[in-house]
Amino acid sequence: MPSSLVLDEIDHHLLDLLQHDADRTLREFGDDVGLTPSAVQRRIARYRKAGLISRQVAILDPHQLGPTVLASVMITLVHESLEHHKQFTDRMRATPEVQQCYLIAGPCDYLVLLAANSPRHCSQLGNRLFKSDDNIKRYETSMVFDTIKAGLTIPLTDRSG
Repeated sequence: MPSSLVLDEIDHHLLDLLQHDADRTLREFGDDVGLTPSAVQRRIARYRKAGLISRQVAILDPHQLGPTVLASVMITLVHESLEHHKQFTDRMRATPEVQQCYLIAGPCDYLVLLAANSPRHCSQLGNRLFKSDDNIKRYETSMVFDTIKAGLTIPLTDRSG
């Protein structure tokens, strides 16, 4: 976030509301934060211009779409040069089944979250993405049995540090 974008308490409240349901009307947001719809619209435009809001998406319910297998994969690389990391991350970004990919601290290098349409599909992804890569020393897949909580919201209620 650019240092020129200073956020006040109303901004934090509005951003929190947007994270939870960006489909609400400007009037509804305004009623909740004490602003007119046009003032809300100006603030949202400012967030977008500053890159604070990168995009708006629809979150689909995977249970409504048929079988979905979720898995987390812990990956350890053999070589850790910038080029090796770039090759790995480029491949993760290019794979639609990779929902999230994190460079992490600890004994493993990456945490990858996959969404597949069957256990077999998940296994095939593992073979294609990880097993066939000579620079992957080890990978460990854990299947998700139940989703207790899933979200991407950033807590904004207390940003004082």
